[in-house]
Amino acid sequence: MTRNQELAFRVREVLLDGKWIANTNFKEQIDQRSWQDATHRVAGVHTIAELTFHINYYLSGVLAVLKGGDLTIRDRYSFDASPILSALDWDQLKTSFVSNASSFADAVELLSDEKLDEIFVDEKYGTYLRNIEGIIEHSYYHLGQVVLIGKLLANT
Repeated sequence: MTRNQELAFRVREVLLDGKWIANTNFKEQIDQRSWQDATHRVAGVHTIAELTFHINYYLSGVLAVLKGGDLTIRDRYSFDASPILSALDWDQLKTSFVSNASSFADAVELLSDEKLDEIFVDEKYGTYLRNIEGIIEHSYYHLGQVVLIGKLLANT
């Protein structure tokens, strides 16, 4: 498998359909949550909906760059989600997440080795490879939180 294929596989694994590292994935976790559970705050931490928005925000922003656009996202806005007030709101966020995750993986799969080693937008961000690996690691970090929040919700 080439580097780009391996990276795309890892993106799909954590976000859409894998089970190897965490025995689950982001999509599986959010698909089994009602909008009420997704927005229920436990122990003062971010909600599942907020974490889903957060990961989706970065996927969308980095995807824009992979498609040749500008990097317009900013960390300070990464939790500025619109309120989830209904099942429809939650379904729209989940649909956006799955669409961006799939498009992101597809875009990664198209990157050449040369592109993976290029600077991503600005030297301070490192290479495309580093940023894609960062998305994967960041997603696993928040996937762990989603799983733990789900367990806490089950006990309330």
